[in-house]
Amino acid sequence: MNKKGSKKTPQKKDYSKSKYKPKFKGSKNKTEKLPSNDGSMRLNKYLAHAGIASRREADELIKIGAVSVNGDIVTEMGYKVKPGDKVQFNGETIKPEKKVYVLLNKPKNFITTTEDDKGRKTVMELVEKSAPVRIYPVGRLDRNTTGVLLFTNDGDLAKKLTHPKHQVEKIYHVKLDKNLKPSDMEKIKYGLKLDDGFIQVDDISFIKGTPHNEVGIKIHSGRNRIVRRIFEHLGYDVIKLDRVLFAGLTKKDLKRGHWRHLTKKEVDFLKML
Repeated sequence: MNKKGSKKTPQKKDYSKSKYKPKFKGSKNKTEKLPSNDGSMRLNKYLAHAGIASRREADELIKIGAVSVNGDIVTEMGYKVKPGDKVQFNGETIKPEKKVYVLLNKPKNFITTTEDDKGRKTVMELVEKSAPVRIYPVGRLDRNTTGVLLFTNDGDLAKKLTHPKHQVEKIYHVKLDKNLKPSDMEKIKYGLKLDDGFIQVDDISFIKGTPHNEVGIKIHSGRNRIVRRIFEHLGYDVIKLDRVLFAGLTKKDLKRGHWRHLTKKEVDFLKML
């Protein structure tokens, strides 16, 4: 206690001349050297950049011994590939490719697959000159469904856009064989129980200036033929189905059967979803 009866003010310790300097959580010693960027890359990321698979799928390929580096099979998670390393998948040498993103306005009578043993036309024929690397369709559109279809060699992004938990938004223009009853529209709004479970759309409405056999439907489900099955469940046949939006991408100014590369802004948007 001082003369006035108050507590003494604690004095700050001077560590400037002590070899035992305090360390504070979250700080680094100024003399400590940070690891330099030597250009190495995790093996699963390397495989994803090469368009082989998403990072999660690449981990499985590494686990089963399908990948080798400099002739040695690698099964270690987190293994890093250095510049100059020779990486092989199933015996074939691979290397990271530049990421390519192509948007197609798909026409009818093309199936969404990379090849077809029945000799049918595939969407790959429409984008074969769009990139110097091999690209793949993200998700599927039925043979007779038209509209927005994305292609890329970015395995991570493709996985993200097709995984149910990300609930990627899609909008379709649907033309039916007869007018949609208002009561049936209400049923679709509140949800239906199909053979593979309950389904509820995000929104549905008649398209302004068109007959009531044409509707717009917004949905995030990626279940197989889900839009067609919704209407078939209520006794309607879908005679035209056109996807006008996928993950924020539209077919605006893109003629049927034509493609274009995504802008940097569009790619950045997709990666932020």
